[in-house]
Amino acid sequence: MVNSQRSQYFKTIMNHDNFLQLFLNDTPLLDVRAPVEFEQGHFPTSENAPLLNNEQREKVGLRYKEQGQDAAIELGWELASDEIQQQRLNSWRNFIQQHPEGKLYCFRGGLRSQLSQQLLHDSGIDYPIVPGGYKAMRRFLIDELDHSSENKKIIVIAGPTGSGKTKAIHKINRAIDLEGRANHRGSVFGAMEQEQPPQISYENQLSIDWLKLNHEDPEKPVFVEDEGRLVGRVLVPPQMKASMQKSSTVAIEEPIEQRIEWVMDDYVRSTLVNKSKLEQFEVHLQANLLRISKRLGGTRHKELAAVFQEAGVYYLQSNNLDGFKDGIRILLEDYYDPMYHYQFQQHERPLLFKGSCAEVAQWCNEY
Repeated sequence: MVNSQRSQYFKTIMNHDNFLQLFLNDTPLLDVRAPVEFEQGHFPTSENAPLLNNEQREKVGLRYKEQGQDAAIELGWELASDEIQQQRLNSWRNFIQQHPEGKLYCFRGGLRSQLSQQLLHDSGIDYPIVPGGYKAMRRFLIDELDHSSENKKIIVIAGPTGSGKTKAIHKINRAIDLEGRANHRGSVFGAMEQEQPPQISYENQLSIDWLKLNHEDPEKPVFVEDEGRLVGRVLVPPQMKASMQKSSTVAIEEPIEQRIEWVMDDYVRSTLVNKSKLEQFEVHLQANLLRISKRLGGTRHKELAAVFQEAGVYYLQSNNLDGFKDGIRILLEDYYDPMYHYQFQQHERPLLFKGSCAEVAQWCNEY
């Protein structure tokens, strides 16, 4: 190996180990990129305290393209008044006081990181930069996610809607919660109050989850819930989805009455905590019924819409939510169950075990 190749090799190994420890330790990260960059994707332990706001970043970037780095730096200092510099320093100091063990980064670990570090140094604070910045860390996580998905054994937790797949995932020691990380329950009715993360942030978090599980025990499998290509509006990473389709399966089987109760807990009781929530709940419910009306068929859609409307009236009159159970039963038996059984047969994945939610969780932890 020639000297230049050897140097690059050791640099790659060093960066891999550094990035690995960075994410394994949940190192706090001070992100000095512009807000628009942060919103497009970031890391779970990062906090945005930008050197340049969106407008300033755009102006400096244009100057860099037209006149080069020195001109861009000059414009940057022109835009950074004493007042603005002090605001930046105050926000950085607050972060550093709370996270003295953290690190600072911009997009490539270049100009903005160096300028931010210099401003801090001039104010009496030395704070480390992440080499390569966001781009290098993101590349590391993508590569690790692809590698883990391709080489790590995955076992998929399957089961019809309401059977407790997510409950099982939360009880299994070596599981990745695809829905929890997506802030979405996966179904057409699955939107949560909390906004879904950007696609890039979702992938970053899943990769970190993989890293931690691999670090604990690289030989043991990882369990994930059976998901479609999309969880709400975020995409299950393609390499991970491809591995899931080829993996073995564990199936949950629960009585319909238990499933109805769990759906009531997850979708109705947790939302309708008081009657003031009913109007918004009904708007959301009817809109989602309309989205699946073609699959339901016109007659069944009208029936379900009426059943849920009557359930709302009954709730207002009696303060009792049980009226929603009839509509949930129809949805499970006539819509979700046939779709689940068809898709399960299409996959033709080896079935390792089947049982109740609790039995599946126990089996997975003992596997």
